[in-house]
Amino acid sequence: MKIWGLVLCVWSATSFAAGAVETIDAHKHLGVATCSNSVCHGSTQPFRDSNVAQNEFAIWQEFDPHAKTYATLTKPAAKSIAAKLGLGDPTQAKVCLDCHTDNAPQRGERFQISDGVGCESCHGGAENWLNAHADKSVKHADNIAKGMYPTDNPVKRAEACLSCHMGTKDRMITHRIMGAGHPRMSFELDTFTWLHPHYKIGEKWIARKGDWNGVRDWAVGQGISAENLLDQLVDPKTGWNGIFPELVLFDCHACHKVYKGNKWGPRQGTGLGPGVVRLNDANLVMFRHVLAPVDKGAAKRVFDETRALHRATTQSREATFAAARRLRATLDELVPKVAAYNYDSASLDAILASIDADAGRGEFRDYAAAEHRQGQSGDAQVQARHLERHAQGRE
Repeated sequence: MKIWGLVLCVWSATSFAAGAVETIDAHKHLGVATCSNSVCHGSTQPFRDSNVAQNEFAIWQEFDPHAKTYATLTKPAAKSIAAKLGLGDPTQAKVCLDCHTDNAPQRGERFQISDGVGCESCHGGAENWLNAHADKSVKHADNIAKGMYPTDNPVKRAEACLSCHMGTKDRMITHRIMGAGHPRMSFELDTFTWLHPHYKIGEKWIARKGDWNGVRDWAVGQGISAENLLDQLVDPKTGWNGIFPELVLFDCHACHKVYKGNKWGPRQGTGLGPGVVRLNDANLVMFRHVLAPVDKGAAKRVFDETRALHRATTQSREATFAAARRLRATLDELVPKVAAYNYDSASLDAILASIDADAGRGEFRDYAAAEHRQGQSGDAQVQARHLERHAQGRE
């Protein structure tokens, strides 16, 4: 069994019922200061003969936007949004702090809320594993068992990222918040993972945590994003606001676009006519393409069940919930298959061919789906070049 699989088994045994937010907050957060010592992760230069570079704090502080998220709440734009929502000071409002900083319920003496989205926001409260993880004799799986969040597991990493980058039932980024001026949210796991990396994938990393596959991570991110959408849609508290569904779950550009003539065209994937507000199915569309090399029959099932969900939204709330739950069960079955699949150059060819076929059928008329198609095709091509160089012994 690969190390990644072992970590997943340990995770399942220790945190089966908990979501990402609950698990990350399960233990006391000691604060960024506990990680920033020059002999820990605060070195100005990478260490020699070390499994990790040890300069992660410096990279985070200088380059990573997460280090500046709390400061964003002090700016005029944030104050304006908070005022429109009746929240008062955004540096004190829970709805803002939950994602703009490490709003942990249990805090150590050196913890500072002003540090922004810090180490433990992603790696989990370090109360029980801070000392152990510095010991080379302690296995990564042992640290996971002590409460370290398994960010190396793409499924769990996606769930943690999406708790803010899309929102969950506990951290809902609503249409009302966006109406007050908050930027539109977007997310793609592989790209976001490597925008500001504080580690490198090498032999030592692979020995501890298992093989890395960027296409797999991208694929998993699509599936988990789609599951997150469906979970929010069927939740009676977060998915609905009075007589209206939560509009942030729908395609923004189905309504927010400049009308210039008759540019509407049909999409087979929705089966809907003109003038109908559509669910934001971008991740569902891309997850179907991700399945092309894995299971074409499953890809067809996702297509059919996504189309059925679109149709159900024009019928009733009950029909929508039933269709969403059927599709959610299908994704729950397929995401582990995608996470375990070894995507290679041939897999990328199958994905790109599937995307191009959809483009020929007019499936990317919606802005969100087209946005994902452009981004994911680029990611796939980059990964194809990486795999080719690796096969030739250049990486």
